[in-house]
Amino acid sequence: MIRSMTGFTRESRNFEWGTLTVEISSVNHRYQELSIRLPRELASFESAIGALLRSGLGRGKVRFFAEISWAPRYRALAIDGDVLRNYYTQILSLSEELGTGQRPGLQSLLSLPGVLDSPAVLSMVEGQAGGALEEIVGAGIQNLAGMREKEGVNLRRAIEEYLDTFESLIDSIEKYWNGKKGELFDELRKRVTLLLEGVTTEADQGRVAQELALMGDKWDISEEFVRSRSHCRQFRAILKGPSSEGRKLDFLIQEMNREVNTMGSKITDAELRWMVVEAKTLLEKIREQVQNVE
Repeated sequence: MIRSMTGFTRESRNFEWGTLTVEISSVNHRYQELSIRLPRELASFESAIGALLRSGLGRGKVRFFAEISWAPRYRALAIDGDVLRNYYTQILSLSEELGTGQRPGLQSLLSLPGVLDSPAVLSMVEGQAGGALEEIVGAGIQNLAGMREKEGVNLRRAIEEYLDTFESLIDSIEKYWNGKKGELFDELRKRVTLLLEGVTTEADQGRVAQELALMGDKWDISEEFVRSRSHCRQFRAILKGPSSEGRKLDFLIQEMNREVNTMGSKITDAELRWMVVEAKTLLEKIREQVQNVE
């Protein structure tokens, strides 16, 4: 089973004290990265929300946003005199120290954090709002995870189609290679024979024979076919596995690409080279899909 890293959900609940709305979205990312935005009244719950998101979702860049629309009777604000005086004293001290001679205006101080608070809101946050937030976040995580699983089904279908085509192309390359390698070996033998015409000593002939054996070993691409099919089998096993393992799939794509590149570097036949280019194009299409797998 694979899951996508892309998804979005929006949850909203109405309560006696107001309406609480939560949005969670995620996109692909190499690791798990969280971005949490909470209203000031709920700022103390950031660590708890982060823990829920980390445990409920896999890797990906996750953005979390929450807002509260308070009922009218909970909007009455009260000025915290102690906080206001503390702000005023500090700003006045800095003004005298810097020699600006300016006194802070009362209106500008009212917008500073903690000066205006609703006692009813504060008590509500400590009680019902915090628990409601965690409940809604849990529901949002479940919905987002479900969406990522559904998208994962589509990803798997696309990946398997490309993988089927890639395996068929590997079969075609091997079939063409088996039918062509005798001719290609003859060409190699002719070139070596020309080299041997100028060889007179047995030592030189032995060295040429040794080089010929090495060239033949490096020139053969049979092992690349075996390893490519092995990687494809492992790839399919991961796709069908119980967990989503995008990093493993990404690693296997690199290894499959390595085998195809090796084929291209060993062979000189023009037709085979074009088939290798097609194989690399298919692997790139698979890689693009795998980049979105959790």
